[in-house]
Amino acid sequence: MKIIVAGAGEVGSHLAKMLSAEFHDITVIDPDEESLKDIDAHLDLLIMPGSATSFEVLKEAKVKKADLFIAVTHSEETNITAAIIAKKLGAKKTVARVDNYEYIEPENISHFTRLGIDYLIYPERIAAREVVNLLGQGEIFESVDFSGGKLSLYVLKLDEKALVLNQTLIEIAKNKHIDFRAVAITRNGKTIIPRGHDQFQLNDLAYVVTNKAGVRDVMKYSGKKKIEIKNIMILGGSRIGKRVAKSLENRFNIKLIEIDKNKSAQLADYLNNSLVIHGDGRNIDLLNEEGLSNMDTFIAVTGNSETNILSCLLAKKMGVKKTIAEIENIDYIDLGESMGIDTIVNKKLITASRIFKFTMSAEVETMKCLTGSDADVLEFVAKEGSRITKGSLRNIDFPKDAIVGGVIRNEKSFIATGDTEIKPDDRVVVFALPSAVKKLDNFFN
Repeated sequence: MKIIVAGAGEVGSHLAKMLSAEFHDITVIDPDEESLKDIDAHLDLLIMPGSATSFEVLKEAKVKKADLFIAVTHSEETNITAAIIAKKLGAKKTVARVDNYEYIEPENISHFTRLGIDYLIYPERIAAREVVNLLGQGEIFESVDFSGGKLSLYVLKLDEKALVLNQTLIEIAKNKHIDFRAVAITRNGKTIIPRGHDQFQLNDLAYVVTNKAGVRDVMKYSGKKKIEIKNIMILGGSRIGKRVAKSLENRFNIKLIEIDKNKSAQLADYLNNSLVIHGDGRNIDLLNEEGLSNMDTFIAVTGNSETNILSCLLAKKMGVKKTIAEIENIDYIDLGESMGIDTIVNKKLITASRIFKFTMSAEVETMKCLTGSDADVLEFVAKEGSRITKGSLRNIDFPKDAIVGGVIRNEKSFIATGDTEIKPDDRVVVFALPSAVKKLDNFFN
């Protein structure tokens, strides 16, 4: 697939890295030659200095042959303009990152479609939605819902309370009544697809697919419990912090701390039932004065990863039950997880998840690049005559670096086993290591 990425910033660089690993024909456009040189030094792709809104530059990049054009520069206007021009010049599919919430309202999206933009992505909105959804999930590191929650993937950090410690998957499976399947384990920074004799160990990140009937068992066996939430403190009035506060303020007691005086005043006008405090969240005395120790959840979404990590660690030390941190530096994610932060949000991974599925020839309903590992979880739709429908999972030579967690058939969902047979139109939840993603196209297409 020929893919053009406009923007060599953090999001563009991460996307280029992911896509080049899949052996696509990648061209990255950016006016900053230093950023391009950095990408060129580490990845096998083409670089092109210049503006993505230039007809000349786009023609030189052979945009008319592009299967996918992705505009993720720092400028919303540049992204929209570049995507429109790319479509007019022949790009088959165009994606633009935007920062204006109005643009993604259902009644407005059609205007952009008519202009030639196939998909708008607003990472902050998706990140805010993830934070809100995770608040009801108790002591869970990350979760992904499929087909409206008929199946879910839960990521759980196993501590001393976990009942599955030192047990193999075979031993756990002897309980015939459980409705969940362990699809992966991340241990010491490495993610594996577990087999029957693999054991769960202390501090493992366990990836479990379950349906609604199995949620209670998942919590029981992992030693996790539901957290009653009443008081929430949000550090940072960013677009994520603002949207989270707006979504939650009628259900919980919200305190939002913002360092910028003008932004604090704007937030106070925008939010109806949240207490907005102008102050520096790095000030421990301020956090204590505002009742940090009485909070049930602490959400740190400033623009600074270090501030978010350190403030969450302080909140944990003060007895806060659940901490959520926005960590944009990917190198810090493992650090934050190992230090005990309950949930990590990363906009680059969120953006990559939404865009990456456009590179698949098979039909992908949902895709999520997981925060705790370099793996992905995907919801495929099985096509009539596709290889996945040719026999039981045990007998179709399914990739060893991927595993089917569950299946949604019509309105019912069930956990997959080796004897499961996939039928056309089934929605199939698959956990895949990077080496498996391309192979899966051949099974579902």
